[in-house]
Amino acid sequence: MEEFVSTFTNRLDSKGRVSVPASFRQVLARDGFEGLYCCPTLDQNAVDAGGNRLQQQIRASLARFEPFSEDHEYLSTTLIGESEILKIDADGRVSLTESIKSYAGIADAVTFVGQGYKFQIWEPERFDAYRSEARNRLRDLRKRLVPGSRASAEAAPGGSE
Repeated sequence: MEEFVSTFTNRLDSKGRVSVPASFRQVLARDGFEGLYCCPTLDQNAVDAGGNRLQQQIRASLARFEPFSEDHEYLSTTLIGESEILKIDADGRVSLTESIKSYAGIADAVTFVGQGYKFQIWEPERFDAYRSEARNRLRDLRKRLVPGSRASAEAAPGGSE
């Protein structure tokens, strides 16, 4: 199964449209979703986007909670109630809504970030800051997970003092 991979930055045109990367459009076409499903990310000011596989993941996440529970309501409000389905035109562009641009802080350019079954839409400078943070956190995580490293031994139960 194909996935959304890589990172692309494209400018919005004078009508507020942006070209979705061709490789992302190909994945959406194979996924069989007409358009682009968009919802706010849960932890960042960015937008999760994709097709049927993203919607399946959302449904799977919601299924972990009792229907009508407070947690289910919070999650469904954000991932479904605040979602939008954008139409991709014949030239591969989407018109970003004002709510998407406002939430993500997008003005004149968009960074598309592949994440496997979905991708994210970011304001480029915000993404650069996030990418730096992610790399630093990954370095720390890797130090804790590499077998035989001092950090992984300290993190393990009964590790060195």
